[in-house]
Amino acid sequence: MTQNSLTVEAPAGNFTGRIDDDVLSWRGIRYALAPTGERRWRAPVAAPRLETDYYAVEFGPVCPQKKAPAVPLPPGAVLDEDCLSLNVWAPQDRATPLPVMVWVHGGAYTFGASSQPLYDATALVKTGGIIVVTINYRLGGFGFVDLTGVLPDADNNLALRDVLLALRWVQDNIAAFGGDPGQVTVAGESAGGGLVTTLLATPSAQGLFHRAIAQSSPASSVYGQERSHAVADLFVKQLGVARTDSATLRAVSPDTIVDASMEVYSYVPETDPGVLPFIPVIDGDLLPESPDVVLHEGRGLAVPLLIGTNKDEAALFKYMKSPLVPISEQGLDTMYANLHQDNPAMELPSKEQVLDAYEDVRYKVLGMGIARDLGFRMPTVWAVEGHSTIAETYLYRFDYATPFLRIIKLGATHATELPYLWGNLSSGPKDPTFLLGGRRKGEAISRRMQERWTAFVKGQSPDCAQGPAWPVYDDQQRATLVIDATDTVVDDLDAEIRSAWGEQVISFH
Repeated sequence: MTQNSLTVEAPAGNFTGRIDDDVLSWRGIRYALAPTGERRWRAPVAAPRLETDYYAVEFGPVCPQKKAPAVPLPPGAVLDEDCLSLNVWAPQDRATPLPVMVWVHGGAYTFGASSQPLYDATALVKTGGIIVVTINYRLGGFGFVDLTGVLPDADNNLALRDVLLALRWVQDNIAAFGGDPGQVTVAGESAGGGLVTTLLATPSAQGLFHRAIAQSSPASSVYGQERSHAVADLFVKQLGVARTDSATLRAVSPDTIVDASMEVYSYVPETDPGVLPFIPVIDGDLLPESPDVVLHEGRGLAVPLLIGTNKDEAALFKYMKSPLVPISEQGLDTMYANLHQDNPAMELPSKEQVLDAYEDVRYKVLGMGIARDLGFRMPTVWAVEGHSTIAETYLYRFDYATPFLRIIKLGATHATELPYLWGNLSSGPKDPTFLLGGRRKGEAISRRMQERWTAFVKGQSPDCAQGPAWPVYDDQQRATLVIDATDTVVDDLDAEIRSAWGEQVISFH
């Protein structure tokens, strides 16, 4: 391969890509055989080497899903169960092997794709001098239903297995694209962040990546098998197929699976506030223990970790009227009661003790504060407390919101940091984010975030020229980088909520 060549010869085959704005990309590369027919609800099987040259210029199909306004797919996206593909972006100058960031997209384990316009890596690759890989994995009823109690040959944790196989593909092939397989960072946001924190507790992931970035990870929301089997029973009931009819189960249409998934997606959090319907499973084998407990006890894979959340995580869920995050008084009361059932051996903090930490919060947004902290912030803090004892760990909170987002009361809500990281600040001519100003500040934030994140991917401290140094987290200083119009470092930013919720991990198992 020449330095600027569009064609690479990799162990997986010969791939010809495209060039856009001086960045090379190879799209829609299959890393697994189609998970259809007899392979539906089975562990992924690595794709064999292609015997003919492949023109990797178009994105692969997207896992079937319903449209979600908050997760826009690319125009003309093809939805197909045969969706296990990945994309590679690289700068033209690859004279020496470059560090690699493998991105796992979010979407509540139910929506999204590696080909979303937001994840176009052109800007990140140009400014950061790294290689970026974005991957698809199975979603909803295709990737997160544990049918091991229904189908005798079914496997569980299918999406987690997909991500592991994609990481193995990167180890085997990325050198051909100019990447360094010894410098791989796995990164993700929301559900993708949850898969990253889960990977840190997955023994078989050892050696597949060397750093990790988890943004807005629901780290403590991982099922035990009792709950996962209950969700599977509900899913099969929605399919309208007898549990014993394995042939018909594997023959139902993808649209039927999507419809059943959406029924479960709505029903579970309505009856069990705070519980995500589709999630990785603690199976005692691939995932032996709860990731939040493993990380909190400092027993995860000992790789450097960059992790954090957004200031107003729950506001988006309220705005979208999503059932996933309980914010009403009744929903919070039910969730709190259920926590006692899920954590019977623990002495949970009293409701009054928790409310004391929010005494300065207006009642109308009290629920959003509690939901944010129990769903996102505290799981992150608990993970950091332990992981920082075994590897360099960096904690952040993203606080910036444009005037428009503040006016509509979204603030720095869930996923609003993503455009700044990727350098794709506008989703199109009708994007209202900067309608009332803030663009210049946003561009400066984007430059700083890209500089910090790519420095981390390169094995350096996540510092930037126009902001303060980002100290590693320890149990004395508890330094947190607050990303806003101006970055600041705050010691023990989470002292009040940490005191309220306690030092023990509270899980939805």
